[in-house]
Amino acid sequence: MGDKAHIHPGAAGRAVAADHPASVRNVVLVGHSGSGKTTLVEALALTAGAVNRAGRVEDGGTVSDYDEIEHRQHRSVQLSLVPVAWDGIKINLLDTPGYADFVGELRAGLRAADAALFVVSAADGVDGSTRMVWDECAAVGMPRAIVVTHLEAARADFEEMTRICAEAFGAEDPDAVLPLYLPLRGPQAPDGHAPVTGLIGLLTQKLFDYSTGERKESEPGEDRMPLIEEARNRLIEGIISESEDETLMDRYLDGEQIDLKTLVQDLERAVARGAFFPVLAAAPAAEGARQGLGTVELLELITGGFPTPLEREAPRVTTPDGEERELRPCDPEEALVAEVVKTSSDPYVGRLSLIRVFSGTLRADQTVHVSGHGLADRGHEDHDVDERIGALSMPFGKQQHPVPHVVAGDLACVAKLSRAETGDTLSAKDHPLLMAPWEMPDPLLPLAIQAHSKPDEDKLSQGLARLVAEDPTMRLEQNQDTRQVVLWCLGEAHADVALERLRTRYGVQVDVVPHKVSLRETFAGRSAGRGRHVKQSGGHGQFAICEIEVEPLPGGSGIEFVDKVVGGAVPRQFIPSVEKGVRAQAARGVAAGYPLVDVRVTLLDGKAHSVDSSDAAFQTAGALALREAAADAKIHLLEPVAEVGVLVGDEYVGAVMSDLSGRRGRVQGTEQVAGGRTLVRAEVPEIEIGRYSVDLRSLSHGTARFSRHYARHEPMPPQIAERVRAEARDAS
Repeated sequence: MGDKAHIHPGAAGRAVAADHPASVRNVVLVGHSGSGKTTLVEALALTAGAVNRAGRVEDGGTVSDYDEIEHRQHRSVQLSLVPVAWDGIKINLLDTPGYADFVGELRAGLRAADAALFVVSAADGVDGSTRMVWDECAAVGMPRAIVVTHLEAARADFEEMTRICAEAFGAEDPDAVLPLYLPLRGPQAPDGHAPVTGLIGLLTQKLFDYSTGERKESEPGEDRMPLIEEARNRLIEGIISESEDETLMDRYLDGEQIDLKTLVQDLERAVARGAFFPVLAAAPAAEGARQGLGTVELLELITGGFPTPLEREAPRVTTPDGEERELRPCDPEEALVAEVVKTSSDPYVGRLSLIRVFSGTLRADQTVHVSGHGLADRGHEDHDVDERIGALSMPFGKQQHPVPHVVAGDLACVAKLSRAETGDTLSAKDHPLLMAPWEMPDPLLPLAIQAHSKPDEDKLSQGLARLVAEDPTMRLEQNQDTRQVVLWCLGEAHADVALERLRTRYGVQVDVVPHKVSLRETFAGRSAGRGRHVKQSGGHGQFAICEIEVEPLPGGSGIEFVDKVVGGAVPRQFIPSVEKGVRAQAARGVAAGYPLVDVRVTLLDGKAHSVDSSDAAFQTAGALALREAAADAKIHLLEPVAEVGVLVGDEYVGAVMSDLSGRRGRVQGTEQVAGGRTLVRAEVPEIEIGRYSVDLRSLSHGTARFSRHYARHEPMPPQIAERVRAEARDAS
């Protein structure tokens, strides 16, 4: 970060394991889709010497060769790791998707990293979802820096973009978001645009020219000094205000010239502890060039200003019986604690697990204990097994470079872990431990699917199990009421990728069908029914008659069966048979084929035959009696109602409440939340919010979140109920 001119390239395409946590930096790149994260990673890899000038590694692939789906969709859909070396430091660059549907991959990157680079496009600005991630990082004290890209765009203005970033990210202290360098523009082109050809270091007051494709240092002319004086003074004041030396500000205000070494050291400390957030500019290298603009400065910031894994608190771990265990921060000699932050499938090596080692040292061919958190509601079984580690490797594009071990603080890939899933903890076999899980977004977009053909049906179960094992943000539901297989996803793009992976990776073709909610039926008032099942057609006959009364009960009561038979009209041994027949018919429904609930069925009378009456006959009679009672009664269709909480920016509260009302929602109240947001609570029929995750994102420009929980079933409006009944008749 001290504006060095010398480059320390690594061996092209060779990723090596670190020997000590102090020589590792784990950095996650965050930004909206199209901000230039992947391009920036490739530019940093080129400058660090990890790829050649054509951006290719040794086997001819590129650093961004990760997933065929990404190439087809022209966007990142998963977390990817690109390790590079700079100045004796190994930098693990974690490139995350920018699209909101893949926020699970983003959270995995945040979990594995110790610092974050927020990539902001000068052409697009800062979106609401990026602000939300910034707030999440602030809540845990993660160090951050900002990189402005796309400075070549028309009307791109670095100074204006810096002001926008300070406004968006510097709510508590705008002077903590300041540039370290100012872009230097070259001669104006015929179209009026002046390209950025270099940078001016505000602290060193050096000029770094990238116009030839390699960084060259020089002294700026006197004509440029007024350009940087104001920005430099503000930067120095911002650094000094965050200095741990409380005398520094007084000395500076008294006119003392603070030496460059002190400023750089204070800057690095402030960045490392998350108190100062420098803004830099970067651009990819031109064709044939060795370095992209700003990449050297960025690599120096990462190695000098971002914290080592040693500066991260040790994870909170517990023993299998729930007892908390204290660990020294990132000690290679401590007990092994590692976590699976990502699971993927490779066509050649099978399941591939990306591991972050938080404590101890992970070695190839070691037997470890796998502990899981038990996300049973999402189709993830709890894990508590021993498993042998196979080969360890460092990824680079499509390559995997074998390594013998991975020390605390580093990341690596493990092949063929058959039981471990994303979020699981790996620990020593004789000292099993479990890390607290990280927060996962709740998938709220249902995707009902069915196998396309019989061969697909045979493979569907295994394919879905492997798909869900890779992605903990996806939930698999086997709905017994609707008899549907439902994949709950984060959005339409997430659903599209799931279907594509089922087809291409696991060879399963599925059809998407309309999602059904679990409707119920109930009686609107009292009714009576008589079930007569009499057959005397030769041989052993069937004879059973029963009379029942049905009355509605409060919601949540289920089915209540009461015996009020007197005088033995129905023999005692057949009363359970009547009840069984009634309950079986209730499960099948009495009007539109949905389960009957919240009624009391009273058996009043009946008749039996000494020879021809049987268990089966009275079951049939009980079912017939319930159907007859329903034929003479008004039947309500009950729909599930959800308690919905929408966390939204104050500027969108009116639109959200209006939209909820249009969905037959009843707003229960609002609650102010820090950061200019409001929590809107409402009760909304579930049939109205099947696509709410998609619609809310559009309504709030990606800034709102919502949760939903089942509240109860309640009667559906008559006009909607009639439409549902008509659809049921058409389908039968």
